[in-house]
Amino acid sequence: LHYQPIISLETWRMSGFEALIRWEHPEQGIISPVTFIPLAQETGLIIPIGLWVLREACRQARVWQDEFPSDPPLSISVNLSGKQFLQADLIERIEDILIETGLQASSLEMEITESAIIENIDSATLILRQLKTLGIRVSLDDFGTGYSSLSYLHRFPIDTIKIDRSFVSRMNSPKNSEIVRTIVTLAGDLGLRVIAEGVETREQIIQLTGLNCDLVQGYLLSKPIDGEAMRDLIEEIYERGLGAHEG
Repeated sequence: LHYQPIISLETWRMSGFEALIRWEHPEQGIISPVTFIPLAQETGLIIPIGLWVLREACRQARVWQDEFPSDPPLSISVNLSGKQFLQADLIERIEDILIETGLQASSLEMEITESAIIENIDSATLILRQLKTLGIRVSLDDFGTGYSSLSYLHRFPIDTIKIDRSFVSRMNSPKNSEIVRTIVTLAGDLGLRVIAEGVETREQIIQLTGLNCDLVQGYLLSKPIDGEAMRDLIEEIYERGLGAHEG
């Protein structure tokens, strides 16, 4: 697993991080998830892989919470695939992992994509409601890239919207900037948090701050890094007084 920090634009403190899987092949080096995740979906391996990712992410998050205590505690975001929605025992497995790792449900955020919901509307509805009952937060990933984004905001128990990097990267265009502004405003009116993905320039940070976006992640702040490097980064951030804070 690699981890990418999520930073608050209001306080410039780290609120948590997203767990991202990487395949380090002995001969081919780093293989992109874009290459192996579709294969894992086709073969069904995405189910055991997904559970491993969730268990390892929750275990690591709890370790860092203990080492770097804060209020609220550092959170962890984990992606949930469409295939996982079809597993009848998914909620039971997630509960078991939370008990096993000692991570509070409120420190876990499950990220889903519109495509995952579309593939299994009924299963998705049931599972998302069960996740919310457990106290787990739900994030809608790649927002704005599907066909029916707005309908999901009232149909499903969503806590967070992640603005897709394709909008963020083109914020120098008035049209795309206005789209981002509209998403942030709508989210605020609905009581949802907003995370802007793929932030790569200072200009984007300035624009997003001006739009009252809540949180950001991207290469400007940190690329996804392994656990050891992430721990060092958390330590550095905390030494500078920029860890998660009370309030």
